[in-house]
Amino acid sequence: MSDSPADDRPSVLFIRHDPEADPGHVGRRLGEHGFRLDEVTVITDHAEPNPVVDFGDPGRWDLIVPLGCVWSVHDEASIGNWIGAEVAFLADAHRNDIPVLGLCFGGQALAAALGEAVERTPTPEYGWHRIDSDKPEVVASGPWMQWHQDRFSVPGGATELARTASGPQAFVAGRSLGLQFHPEVTTEIVTGWLDGAPPEELAKPGVDPAAIRSDTLANAEVAARNCDRLVDWFLDAVAGLPTGAGR
Repeated sequence: MSDSPADDRPSVLFIRHDPEADPGHVGRRLGEHGFRLDEVTVITDHAEPNPVVDFGDPGRWDLIVPLGCVWSVHDEASIGNWIGAEVAFLADAHRNDIPVLGLCFGGQALAAALGEAVERTPTPEYGWHRIDSDKPEVVASGPWMQWHQDRFSVPGGATELARTASGPQAFVAGRSLGLQFHPEVTTEIVTGWLDGAPPEELAKPGVDPAAIRSDTLANAEVAARNCDRLVDWFLDAVAGLPTGAGR
């Protein structure tokens, strides 16, 4: 992670929970707005998913972005050494008015940091789905990439912005935004997920690898535009952070 005192650009920390997590379009757009992009990778080897991690002081950054993860927020047996520390880190950030943009697992971790439950959803979502958005001009109705079997509850005092039959899809709490979908994905990211997924993952109900590949190519341009619009709105209207040339 870069922490140069001579670098006065606004900074963002991406929390990559496993090697497949990638900032994708979100990272690109924040870079276009002049952000310094820092990152920490929690799990570097799937065979050892439970390292002890010191996330440090969230005040070192202007924005925290926890990404997706193949494990569940409530899976203490597999990731108990670090998930509690991350939830505490996000709670500390939110308490100190540091914006958090949580993506999928990251949105669930943000909800947990704000005191809400994360549980299995009876209707897991995989592939490209539309959402019921209260603000479609900035949080588009989609299609958005989904890959989850858990769902969060909307924290007390937060505002729900979108939903599907599976559960809430977006909420705003102060300067933070939690999302259940993946605005960051590129064609390369989704291809990597499908190529690297174990057979039991691809055999889950609702997972159609061929359809997901085809839909990813078809949706590539609109997905990038939807992500840019979402990030721009989040920076301006939610986080109150500066934007640059990307506007």
